[in-house]
Amino acid sequence: MTAAKARDVIDDPTTATTDGYPGVGRVLVIIPTYNEADNVEAIVKRVRDSVPQVHVLIVDDASPDGTGELADRLAAADDRVHVLHREGKGGLAGAYLAGFGWARDHGYDAACEMDADGSHAPEQLSRLLDALGDADMVIGSRYVPGGLVVNWPVHRLFLSRGANLYTRLALGIPVKDSTAGYRAYRMAVLDEITPNWRPPQGYCFQIDLAWRAVAAGLDVREVPITFAQRERGESKMNGAIVQEALLRVTAWGVRDRLRRTASWLTGRSDRTS
Repeated sequence: MTAAKARDVIDDPTTATTDGYPGVGRVLVIIPTYNEADNVEAIVKRVRDSVPQVHVLIVDDASPDGTGELADRLAAADDRVHVLHREGKGGLAGAYLAGFGWARDHGYDAACEMDADGSHAPEQLSRLLDALGDADMVIGSRYVPGGLVVNWPVHRLFLSRGANLYTRLALGIPVKDSTAGYRAYRMAVLDEITPNWRPPQGYCFQIDLAWRAVAAGLDVREVPITFAQRERGESKMNGAIVQEALLRVTAWGVRDRLRRTASWLTGRSDRTS
């Protein structure tokens, strides 16, 4: 089913569900965790208070600090909170891929990405879901008008903006915040852009998904959000992750340009033969 067809189905009132978000359908918010015991209860409560229609899936990578056990208690107390336990620390991309599969298996119409540390405000989730009503994929963006970054050191803000500018130039995509991790997808879109997908390690998988969606001609929107530095716990971001992302983006961009050049040359040869 194409993404446009999926929207037509959801907009048909005869297919609406009692727990669906208007214009979108059943929504699953996926929150990966690793050592987020200080944050997970608060973030789940904020999601449930802000958008009561959605369901939450906590994907825990066997956190040694007890996050998984706390998540189980939250799920036992709320039938819209679910937990997926993974056997070890398998990375953010793998956690989201597992979450997408869980959403597909359980009949959700849309899936959202959200950090556990509070940097993505659940109170702004409705912005993404409202935009998803007539889009295929929505990115909560720090770098469109109205977007804001709070409490980041200047060097990190410069690095993030520079990485996103480089990505736009290298890959030729119009997305201003392709590294952003606050997102909403139609499930039909994920089915289209992730078959047999082997996500790259690190945060560049976010770039890969945005690039795939744009390349497929899908409607990718950006809505402004306020991104706040985590208050508790340790960030998983480091210089090695950023370096790996830039190297991959460079390789993708070079490969894409070579492919386009070969296609142009082949077409020209066919026209002149």
